Amino acid sequence: EKVKSNNLDAKIPRSGLETEEKGTEGEPARESDGNILDVSSDFPRDKHISIQRHLADLEKLADLREVKKKPCPLCPEEKFKACYGHKLHRHLQNLHWKVSVEFKGYRMCICHLPCRPVKPNLVGDQTLSKMGAHYHCIICSATITRRTDMIGHINRHVNKGETESRFITVRAPTNEVIKESATDVQVLPNHSTPQKTDSYFNPKMKLNRQLIFCALAVLAEERKPIECLDAFGATGIMGLQWAKHLRSSVKVTINDCNENSVKIIKENCHLNKMKVKLNTKEGDSDGTAGDGEENTDTIEVTKMDANVIMHLRSFDFIHLDPFGTSVNYLDSAFRNVRNLGIVSLTSTDISSLYAKAQHVALRHYGCNIVRTEYYKELAARIVIAAVTRAAARCNKGIEVLLAVALEHFVLVVVRVLRGPSTADNSAKKIRYLIHCQWCEERIFQKEGNMLEENPYQQLPCDCHGSMPGRTAVVLGPLWSGSLFNTGFLRRMLLEAVQYGLDEAQPLLKTLVCEAECTTLKHFSTHGPGDENKQEECGVYIKTSNASAESYVVPGKRKGEEVIRRAAKRQRAEHSAEHPAFYYNVHRHSIRGMNMPKLNKFLNYLSEAGYRVSRTHFDPMGVRTNAPLAQFKTVLMKYSTPTYTVGQAEGPVHLPGDVQVGEEVPAAADTKEEDAEFPEDGKSRVADTVSTQSYPTDCAAD
Repeated sequence: EKVKSNNLDAKIPRSGLETEEKGTEGEPARESDGNILDVSSDFPRDKHISIQRHLADLEKLADLREVKKKPCPLCPEEKFKACYGHKLHRHLQNLHWKVSVEFKGYRMCICHLPCRPVKPNLVGDQTLSKMGAHYHCIICSATITRRTDMIGHINRHVNKGETESRFITVRAPTNEVIKESATDVQVLPNHSTPQKTDSYFNPKMKLNRQLIFCALAVLAEERKPIECLDAFGATGIMGLQWAKHLRSSVKVTINDCNENSVKIIKENCHLNKMKVKLNTKEGDSDGTAGDGEENTDTIEVTKMDANVIMHLRSFDFIHLDPFGTSVNYLDSAFRNVRNLGIVSLTSTDISSLYAKAQHVALRHYGCNIVRTEYYKELAARIVIAAVTRAAARCNKGIEVLLAVALEHFVLVVVRVLRGPSTADNSAKKIRYLIHCQWCEERIFQKEGNMLEENPYQQLPCDCHGSMPGRTAVVLGPLWSGSLFNTGFLRRMLLEAVQYGLDEAQPLLKTLVCEAECTTLKHFSTHGPGDENKQEECGVYIKTSNASAESYVVPGKRKGEEVIRRAAKRQRAEHSAEHPAFYYNVHRHSIRGMNMPKLNKFLNYLSEAGYRVSRTHFDPMGVRTNAPLAQFKTVLMKYSTPTYTVGQAEGPVHLPGDVQVGEEVPAAADTKEEDAEFPEDGKSRVADTVSTQSYPTDCAAD
């Protein structure tokens, strides 16, 4: 009889067993394509003989031969000779069954048959005698040598949702429908695993999508209609939200280079009753009927590389959200973006941006960084510096509208200003940063190319004079300009209130306060008389009637009058920039002292004459223009001793010759709790950092 393979069914013909006993005399048997679990019956079809439910099933395979001495069905004859039933039972139980891998009631026993090709040995005669032991996967028929590898192989199948045979036609799994901001999208079962799915969808990026929508809504109020591009569509959730809420104000293009993602994007467009325009070589278009209602909204879906589509076409708004860094797409984004357009990019390579992989940051962004207390703002300035260089190569400058660095991503939104002069002005704001590793004081290097004799003199602290060795490092190059545009943020807040984006509103309020460097209780705007004031959620929001006119582009290029108007507006908005970087209160707290509440501490700094605000980068961070020495002085003045019993609450009174607001030298090394101040008035405050001498990385963590 004709034998199909070494993989036998429940009933095995005698000739099949004889072929199996010969082992290496004939051609090694191989698995068939159908050796997987059958979804239509309780027992799988064409499964390998090493996959059984019970130990007795293996013994039945050996009992088919009517002889006294029975061979092992999973071992070749030269490895295990035929023996009596009781010895065969011990052999099957100890060598095959105990080391099996269980999955859904089946046991994948170890197999010693010549199913798996063995690498040739140095001694050719030993190749046949050393048959490799292996397991047969019940899902994909793969052969795995080690038991631990087999367990991991099965777990990967389960994580991908592959628990049935891929060679048998089964019902396609129903896609899950997720609703966000009144937009429905279909996602695959493994949508939460990046780079292992064609429709990656991260619910944690909802805040990121809302911020980008608000930025696009502000641009849509300035000029209509605008062409916007979602370069990495995935499920198409972002482009669908743009088209569904902004309607005729935008012309949305969703792009993805993956064919399966493009298919899912089209299905999601139909699910949201949107017409689909396919940009293919044939030029055909596909539309959907909206259950009797007419819908003029059309979304263009393209299947191209992101660099290619940005080189071929011009857009007013471009959003980049690739896996990891986006530096590979910046040159293409700024090549054809229109004047006064907006480019937003989301970087998720936080391991390199947050100084956990410093060599990767040097490779991608060309920046030297270390772990600091302000590492999130450092990451935002690194990305903006890369954006500035890419725009300058295209003779374009940028105006930073928004920079957000949270746990999972870094979002940067910039406006494009055409012209070599604006490109030069933007490039001049890329500078190096001098960072003290002892007290974490920092300052940007002075402009100019002349080499200074002692760069440590630029730092406000005197750690270099009191500490041995080199105490500072040079970080960068970084963006040294402003991170926020107050007017743009206020209009974003107005759009967030209008469209009911509850998650974005608290963050936008914090960003407005941070941009103005003020506390929440001072959150009010008193602008000129020609500006209208609107109150939303207890916040005064100014909207200018002439703001939209200043960005109207009459033709392909702007006139000189409009350029002067935009430059004048830019100078007015940047007249009071927020201070660079922030200080962490816990990082600079004093040992043995209870520091005041954060809001009270902000009031104390404000009463001392400094600009102060909280920051979204760090919940315990304080953005202020006060030097670090003054920051520590105010913090110590209003701190109370921890271990003093019965002492009345109140500020710690410093000597009369040390006043808040005067420049105080850096803290010195001391371990006494009651520090003695010298008579010459130049007192030194004992703090935690100088006492313990923490390195930068440990202190930040």
